[in-house]
Formats: sequence, C-alpha cells, structure tokens
Amino acid sequence: MGKDKLRKFAEIETFKNVLQKENGLPYKGKWVKDFFGNSNPLILELACGKGEYTVNLAKLNPEINYLGIDYKGNRIWRGAKTAIEDGIENVGFLRIQIENILEFFDENEISEIWITFPDPQPQDSREKKRLTGPKFLERYKFILKPDGIMHLKTDNDGFYAYTIEQIELQNLPINKQTTDLYHSDLVDDVLSIKTYYEKKYLAHDKNINYVQWKFDSKN
Repeated sequence: MGKDKLRKFAEIETFKNVLQKENGLPYKGKWVKDFFGNSNPLILELACGKGEYTVNLAKLNPEINYLGIDYKGNRIWRGAKTAIEDGIENVGFLRIQIENILEFFDENEISEIWITFPDPQPQDSREKKRLTGPKFLERYKFILKPDGIMHLKTDNDGFYAYTIEQIELQNLPINKQTTDLYHSDLVDDVLSIKTYYEKKYLAHDKNINYVQWKFDSKN
C-alpha cells in the first residue's frame, strides 16, 4: 500500500464524521438521534466513492442527514475531509461492505437511497455483486421507510437496462427515468451534482442514465 493511502487511512481514524466497520454497529436504528443528534430524515449514498454526491446533497439540504457508504477508505477520506473543512455537520461516512447493510440499519430507518455510478459488474458471473440485483433490492426495501425513494445514476447502459429489468420484474413503480439526463427535463439542482467519474464520462460525450423508483408495499 502506498504512503498516500496509508496517510489517508490513518487520518480518517481521527475524523469524527467517519465510522469504520464494527464502529457503526451501535448506531443501528439510532443513526439520526445518536450520530447526527437530531430528528431529521436520513438519506444514504451507496458506493459513494470520493463522497461528492453525499457532501453536495448535504450542502443543498441542511435539514436532512446524509451518510455516504463505501469500503475504500482512501476514497471516503476526500469527502469526509471536505465536510470537516467546510463545517458541514449533516454528513457522515460509513466504511463497510454494502452487502452487510442490514447489520447497520434497522427496518424503516432510511428515507432515500442514492446509487451513483457503481461498478456495473458486467460479467455474468458477478451478477450477484450488482447493487440493484434482487438480494440488494430486498435489503433496501427493508431499511427504507414505506414511502422511501430509490435513485440510480449511471453511465453504463447495460447496468441501467439490468436495473430497469429488475424493477419491472418486481412490478415496482417508476417515478422518473431517462437514458440521457442532461438532454432531459429532469435536471435540477440535485441531479446536476456531478461526481469525479461523471465529469470524466461527460467529457467523452457519454450519456447519463437516471431512474427513480420506490417500493410500493412493505408486505
């Protein structure tokens, strides 16, 4: 591991807005009260990478709590450090494997979930790793409130098509969708937030896919 990664790993150990692995377990069911110290809604960004979306969402909506989740601590470091430097109190980061999400969040605890430019896992053999696969959707449904909303932004057309297929297989209601976000009428302050990777895709004239859906039943 390079010296820069080691430095970042050591530094995030001192960040009050970052919890690593088992340190997040005591907050299950109590994130809003015990971690953020308020009663505001809680929104997750999964596979948050450098945390640009998490931080910018928190800037736009100070009355909402945001938690970015990723396993790569050297990436989380950037978003967490920015939040500290800018004095953003309604944002935190959790370093865990997303497949273990049920260990850290209770039923009906989350208001919305964002998935922004995840690894599409294009090989058939890695379908179980796709963050919009059936088992992941079951987990999200459990932790979301009954009226909770899901968001996906991706440059990968195949992953987007796969996600739409999974949504339709479960007969879930789609609120919004487009295969070319920045040439649609859906763009607003939230959807125009751009991650590091999104900027790279757009520089190469890549279309950005977006879909918003929800679980219409908790049965």
